[in-house]
Amino acid sequence: MSVFVLLLKREARLLCRRPAELANPLVFFALVIALFPLAVGPQMQVLQGLSPGLVWVAALLAVLLSLDGLFRSDLEDGSLEQWILSEHPLPLLVLAKVLVHWLFSGLALVLVSPLLALMLGLPERCLPVLLLSLLLGTPVLSLLGAVGAALTVGLKRGGLLLALLTLPLYIPVLILGSGALQASLQQLPATGYLLWLGSLTALSVTLAPFAIAAGLKISVGE
Repeated sequence: MSVFVLLLKREARLLCRRPAELANPLVFFALVIALFPLAVGPQMQVLQGLSPGLVWVAALLAVLLSLDGLFRSDLEDGSLEQWILSEHPLPLLVLAKVLVHWLFSGLALVLVSPLLALMLGLPERCLPVLLLSLLLGTPVLSLLGAVGAALTVGLKRGGLLLALLTLPLYIPVLILGSGALQASLQQLPATGYLLWLGSLTALSVTLAPFAIAAGLKISVGE
């Protein structure tokens, strides 16, 4: 556990030294939401009907944008090989890295989402469901995307392959997240969608670190 905490601090310091990597997903998320009303027009009913799917698609793509270089810097400076050769469990180490990535990108995206959702005319009563669905769904996006990032870390241009690997895995999260928001918009209970999202989050936190560790070993060639 001490190694886990030390790795959390190390990754947090490294991300703070690269503010552009933190800002890119948020800027992309904000630009997609802000430009969409200009494209479809100012009709409030149209924007409200499209807002659940739009918010979740923008969040999904923003998280995917930040995952391409998740392990690349560690591979280039040799620390990834040290992780694999270390006596500490590799799934625990990669879980710390993905957790820091989510705290600095996914959680920040969750915090700015209410303001952007109001720009789309989403009622205030839907904001708790929006926050909770993103809070449960974005960790799943980060963990599943990290599996693809681990498999493509050794490729020079693995961004397209990463998208092809991870986008099919994102479909259940996209359906459940947008479905919860759509149900709240129609004043229907969204508890079922949120419970399924919570189940996916628990399953991803439990199993994804082992898949990420296996992907890194395959990519590094150990």
